[in-house]
Amino acid sequence: MNYRKLGKTGLQVSEIGFGGEWLERHPEEDGVALIKYAAQKGINVIDCWMADPKSRDIIGKAMEGNRSHWIVQGHIGSTWQNGQYVRTRDMKYVVPAFEDLLKRLRTDYVDLGMIHYVDAREDWDKILNSDFLRYVKELKESGKIRHIGLSTHNPVIAKLAVESGFVEMLLFSINPAFDMRPATEEIDDLFGEYDTALSGIDPERASLYQLCEEKEIGITVMKGYFGGKLFDAKTSPFGVAFTPEQCLHYALTRPGVSSVLCGYDTKEQVDAAVAYETATDKEKDYASVIASAPLHSYRGQCTYCGHCKPCPVNIDIAMVNKFYDLATQQPTVPESVRSHYEALGVTASACIGCRGCESRCPFGVAIADRMKKTAEVFGK
Repeated sequence: MNYRKLGKTGLQVSEIGFGGEWLERHPEEDGVALIKYAAQKGINVIDCWMADPKSRDIIGKAMEGNRSHWIVQGHIGSTWQNGQYVRTRDMKYVVPAFEDLLKRLRTDYVDLGMIHYVDAREDWDKILNSDFLRYVKELKESGKIRHIGLSTHNPVIAKLAVESGFVEMLLFSINPAFDMRPATEEIDDLFGEYDTALSGIDPERASLYQLCEEKEIGITVMKGYFGGKLFDAKTSPFGVAFTPEQCLHYALTRPGVSSVLCGYDTKEQVDAAVAYETATDKEKDYASVIASAPLHSYRGQCTYCGHCKPCPVNIDIAMVNKFYDLATQQPTVPESVRSHYEALGVTASACIGCRGCESRCPFGVAIADRMKKTAEVFGK
């Protein structure tokens, strides 16, 4: 298992994580065994947005005696009222729900205290000057949460959170299909019919990923499989099927992303996700699938897929393109981006213009021209 730093939190999270939302539908002993099996495979980050007692109890029993192994995302604002889940900012429900979370997880802290599910601008604005946010910050001051995170499906809200100064990481929905959708406050819109005219990553989402990379706001990913729809050509909005490895690689190549949290019913599904770590470049290749899809295209856009390799002068073309995109989002090149670019060693100025990379690019990116522009932007 490979591990990545979760932005400025400094936490090292497994590239493949555990999304716990399916635990409730299994016998407790099976859920406990599944989480323990995931730990044996090197998975060390788990999300508990669920408010139901059964799911929380399963996670708590699975972590008992091994709490230090796990990095836990525990949600604040996810409550259990009259036998059902309710998202709320009402403190008479929020406080006991979080205290219940700690009790059932059998711990006195969660690593990542998640402001739960903010998709609407009105909700965000209300949170900013509220007892809810004051409570979240008090939890951090008391050590009951170590870092403040936020979960959202809306890139507009995600960008506001990144710029807020108090949100340290995001739980965000990422997959090739969602990335072509414009920002929305309604999650159901992301699962609706896809217009065949759509093409490439929505600018709002692309700028979010670049902003997260620049500001060191780590992202953990939800809905990386598009609810399984990408696995079948009949339900995939691209008209072609993807594999789990391709979906995972797509998410993990977005700037800022540290881990993809998958839902599991069986040990075999855990194995299928963890197989990403030993998959070949060919098995991870989402780019060829998208480029040949009958319904959609990312023509002219660099997706950082790495198809351009190898370079005769050893330029890491995908990373250079990533830093170019980061740099050109700002009036001046941020020093953090400049230092990361220079740390590559071999930079864009080494390009000899052979254009061999362009013959391998599935999306027809004019790479040699981008290398020239990059050298001009960075001055080397």
